[in-house]
Amino acid sequence: MMTDMTTGNPAKLITRFALPLLLGNVLQQTYNIVDSIVVGNFIGAEALAAVGNSGIVIFLLVSMFAGVGMGAVILVSQFFGSKQHEKLRTAIDTIYIGMLAASILITAAGIATARPFLRFMHTPEGPTMEMSATYIRTLLLGTALSFGYNINGAILQGIGDSKSSLLFLSIATLVNIVLDLLFVAVFDMGVFGVALATVIAQGVSFVFGVWYINRKIKIFRLFSRRMRFDYRIFMQSFQIGLPAGIQNVLFCVGTIVLQRLVNGYGPAFMAGYSATNKIDMFVFMPIVSFANAVTTYVGQNIGAKNLGRVKEGVRSTIVISVGISIVMSIFVTLFGRHLLMAFTQDTDVLKTGEEFIKRLMPGYFLLAIIFTLNSAVRGAGESIIPMLSSLISLLVARIPLAYLFDYFGGRYNMFWCYGAGWLVGTLIIGPYYLSGRWKRKAFRFVEESAKT
Repeated sequence: MMTDMTTGNPAKLITRFALPLLLGNVLQQTYNIVDSIVVGNFIGAEALAAVGNSGIVIFLLVSMFAGVGMGAVILVSQFFGSKQHEKLRTAIDTIYIGMLAASILITAAGIATARPFLRFMHTPEGPTMEMSATYIRTLLLGTALSFGYNINGAILQGIGDSKSSLLFLSIATLVNIVLDLLFVAVFDMGVFGVALATVIAQGVSFVFGVWYINRKIKIFRLFSRRMRFDYRIFMQSFQIGLPAGIQNVLFCVGTIVLQRLVNGYGPAFMAGYSATNKIDMFVFMPIVSFANAVTTYVGQNIGAKNLGRVKEGVRSTIVISVGISIVMSIFVTLFGRHLLMAFTQDTDVLKTGEEFIKRLMPGYFLLAIIFTLNSAVRGAGESIIPMLSSLISLLVARIPLAYLFDYFGGRYNMFWCYGAGWLVGTLIIGPYYLSGRWKRKAFRFVEESAKT
């Protein structure tokens, strides 16, 4: 069901929109968690390290195109808010044509460069290297299916429908869990089976999503015979999304540099780091769900030239997101060891995970502030400052501090770098949002969109 967010109580609208996104993110992470639990318990710690080690390489390969896709989705929300349905249809066609073409390039480049990336990250030679390379290459063969699966959900989000994508995620999760157990526990296919299960699950959900959207949504149709690629809309989405794409790429580079430091301590340390990151994603899910909701909310209200509603919605989102992050951080800190034991019983892995959690959780409320403000400003069409906030937080603060804390305080103290980086990012985006300068950019952007 499409939601017009230009009228009604902002806090209720954003919460109602965010909850299905949150449930969807829970399902998304559930099948990622199942991958790790199956790998850790049926294959071993080295396989768990390999799966965790490989995710950032995949994200690096798709990150630039994902940023441009985000720009297109912001246009979708603005065209929907301004009731420009013909441009909405053209924008959706443009997203699909561009993203599916990009998937071919990404697959070829990723298969060729997987091992060099892994070696740069100090991935241990032997089983961990071999399993990492297998996992990456198998997932890359399904890039087009993964893009289509994610684009369907993003388009629905742009038009204010966060519930239908929950159905797509449910299908993907169920198929993935069944195939994980079948391929690994029954057929003993190792990490190849885990990756293949993910590809098939996303493919099934993508095909179902196309059928469902074409049947239920009346204002546009996916893969119609009259699909059009609009160069102007593509360039507008490129203008909005390029900074996010650059941010994604540099974020991946920074994360790879941090992973390189982690990998230097061996498979057990890598596995503890990987398992904690899986738990971390559950704490992060409410933050990203409300951030995505506020992007759509701001985009629609900017499209309707209704800036007066924006501040109220952003303020409500910060209060909700910060409150949830504090509660979840306390829970994970208290029960971290028990959560980690779902992945492994290895004492060295558990020790690393516990130490990471103690240093990660105290500053989590800052991440909620950064993501909400970055998403709000980006929804208004301003993407440069959110990019700078994120990149300075990561590249200027987190990564150098990780190496400094590791050198002077030992390997566990490197993890204090997360909170320190989030503090720096808050000090950049907070004053900019409060200054209101992003509003002038929003007005200019809406006027330019109306002329295309």
